[in-house]
Amino acid sequence: MFGRFLAFGRHAAAAGPQPGRDARIDIIRGLALLVIFINHMPGNVLAGYTPHNFGFSDAADAFVLLAGVSAALAYGSLIDRHGLAFGIRRIALRLRTLYVAHIAVFLIVCGVVAAAVTRTQNPLYIEAINIQPFFSDTPTALLHALTLQYQPNYLDILPLYVALLALFPLIYLGVRLSPALTLILSAALWQGAVFLELNLPNTGSAGWFFNPFAWQFLFTMGVVIGRSRQLGLVAPRLRPLDIAAAGYLAFAVIVKTASGNPFGIAAMNDWIDTVQLGMDKTNLGWERVLHVAALAWLVIRFVPAGSAMLNSLGARLLTGIGRHSLEVFCVGIVLAIIGQVILAETAFALGVQLLVCAIGVMILIGLGVFLSWHHSASSRNAPAKPSLTLGASGPQR
Repeated sequence: MFGRFLAFGRHAAAAGPQPGRDARIDIIRGLALLVIFINHMPGNVLAGYTPHNFGFSDAADAFVLLAGVSAALAYGSLIDRHGLAFGIRRIALRLRTLYVAHIAVFLIVCGVVAAAVTRTQNPLYIEAINIQPFFSDTPTALLHALTLQYQPNYLDILPLYVALLALFPLIYLGVRLSPALTLILSAALWQGAVFLELNLPNTGSAGWFFNPFAWQFLFTMGVVIGRSRQLGLVAPRLRPLDIAAAGYLAFAVIVKTASGNPFGIAAMNDWIDTVQLGMDKTNLGWERVLHVAALAWLVIRFVPAGSAMLNSLGARLLTGIGRHSLEVFCVGIVLAIIGQVILAETAFALGVQLLVCAIGVMILIGLGVFLSWHHSASSRNAPAKPSLTLGASGPQR
């Protein structure tokens, strides 16, 4: 049964009624965006209670996996219905939006840091965000930023998404042909890049913080999941796999929350030291992949798309954030940089930390609510369009 599930690409049904928007995607993505905002303020006490402290993966892993799922549901459906050329044109439009957003956030963050340094007379903020090249050689830094060869700290997720979405048509065609073979080739590229130390250049560092040659594997996993959802396939009931996934998550909690080696097995000392300090995020350590895969499997198996918990108030607020992930992410990055300055200037007072986090989270939730309302109002007032358009729901982001 599991083998047939992985070979579903050969049995793709003709394009027909597409599945409705999956609230689970938006909810998890919304939660991931809030976690990213909190984690982007180092020294913040709440960051000690975010998922990466209790497992091997973090919000970035979930975000990239869901990016693949959403791309398959949105642009994969366009390719199936209207052809590859039409899908590529829509992807190109989205890439332009992502690119412009990244450059805009880059310039805003540079302005925020410059204002902070001028007001506080503390040049360390330049080093904390890795903005030195922008101030020491502005023309070259701008050129490198425009070509994605310069990514200051905390501004590296959008370039990764640009690279992965640009690869999507090729990945999707492979998944349509054979999901299993595509995953094997993607894994070979990932491990080959690790072995050969292959990465893209990044000014002031050894390469992109999120190595796209490695992280494409997680994105490809998401495309496979999205394709199965697109075709209406249901994950097979495999109790041993359910137990293995839950056991791995429990194992990760034990390792990450322990002080030293909790198992007393000497052969595990070095590995446990490594994962407790922080696994290889740049090259996507295998522990991360297994962890996010286990989480995804359990959500797919035990949180059905029509679950009542997805209609709670908290879930609806997270849905608003997840549906407008680009806007919320960009605002969250700027707020996190401002938050870093405020926390540092107030000596990381606990009350200030909690207040900054609360205000930031409320702003992001409010932005999601406002954009959802605006989108709904615009859809109601918009004139009817020809049937060739995407429809009111638009592509999932």
